Amino acid sequence: QVQLVESGGGLVQAGGSLRLSCAATGNIFMLNTMGWYRQAPGQQRELVAVATKGGSTNYADSVKGRFTVSRDNAKNTVYLEMNSLKLEDTAVYYCNLDQLRRSYWGRGTQVTVSS
Repeated sequence: QVQLVESGGGLVQAGGSLRLSCAATGNIFMLNTMGWYRQAPGQQRELVAVATKGGSTNYADSVKGRFTVSRDNAKNTVYLEMNSLKLEDTAVYYCNLDQLRRSYWGRGTQVTVSS
């Protein structure tokens, strides 16, 4: 079993920055992808940014140039550095880990961007 615990959400003004963290514990295998998805009210969950253990990354077009995903493989932790936040970034952000054809999710952390 795998557990994911997120931290770092909160309220920030437009243009500001936040850093999310997610630590994975349990049966973590060598090859996996970790990253972040988000879900705004009334919207479907969408990919924000993911990173493989080898360092490859993938970003949603809406966050390219503003968000950076990174990993500390020794700690099984993934981070999301969010800069130049916009009102439309407001959502619940979920940590995700994919390994061995299974997907695991954290409980989510709220990010609210105010004007």
